[in-house]
Amino acid sequence: MQRKLTITVSEDVYQGLYRVVGRRHISSFLDQLARPHVVPADLNAAYQEMAADEAREREALEWSEALVGDVAGPEDAAR
Repeated sequence: MQRKLTITVSEDVYQGLYRVVGRRHISSFLDQLARPHVVPADLNAAYQEMAADEAREREALEWSEALVGDVAGPEDAAR
């Protein structure tokens, strides 16, 4: 569902939007710009999408496994 909203911007901001984004695209541009700041993200879907990326998961595992040796203290390193 879409809702109509009237906003007020300065002339230079309007001209910049008109020039860069285009007259018929300003609403969708502002919607996309505001969305991450005002609409909660579906974290479960985002985590599932990330987990489905096998190459990314393999790289993350390699990275985390490489860190295991970094947390060993001096007394652990002598063993």
